[in-house]
Amino acid sequence: MAPAQAHDVPPIPDNGIVSEPARGGIAVEINGERFVHTGDPQMPLLWYLRDVLWLTGTKYGGTHGENGADLVLVNGKPVSAITQPMAKLAGKSITTVEGLTAEDGSLHPLQQAFIDEDAIGCGYCTPGWLMASFDLLKRKPQPGDVDIDQLPNSCRCGSQTRVRAAIKRAAAGKAGQA
Repeated sequence: MAPAQAHDVPPIPDNGIVSEPARGGIAVEINGERFVHTGDPQMPLLWYLRDVLWLTGTKYGGTHGENGADLVLVNGKPVSAITQPMAKLAGKSITTVEGLTAEDGSLHPLQQAFIDEDAIGCGYCTPGWLMASFDLLKRKPQPGDVDIDQLPNSCRCGSQTRVRAAIKRAAAGKAGQA
C-alpha cells in the first residue's frame, strides 16, 4: 500500500465551531504566590481556588456566601469567594486559610487557639471563621463579645461559644498555652 499523499486527506468539514481569540489572562497573587488565570473570566474565585489550584480550605457556603464558609481576604478585606468573579480580581492579593500558616508549616496563633479551645466542630465552617477572626483581630486587637458576634459566620454544630473563646485566647497571646 502506498503512503498517503497530502491530496488524499479529506477536507475538514465545516462544523460551525469558531475559535475564540487567546485570552491574556488575569494575574492574581494568592498566599504570596503569583498566578495567571486564563480560563473563563466569570469563574468564581472559589472554584479557581478549589478546582484549579487545589486550595480546598475555602468551603462552598451557598451561592451568595451566606454562612461565611467561603471567606478569603482580598487586598486585606474579607470577601465571599463565591461572589467574586476572577475578572474583578486582576492585580489583587488574595489570602486563603492556607495562607495563615507560616512558611515553616507552623500554625498561626489564631489557628492554634481554635485547636486549644476545640472550636472546630465538624470543621466545615472553620476556615471562614479563621479568616473573619483574622480580619477582626487586625482591626480590633482586643475584641469583645459584640464584635465577635457581628462576624458574618455561622456554625450548625454550635461551636460559636468555643470560637469566641478561641478568638479571645489568640487576642490575649495565649495560643498554645494550657
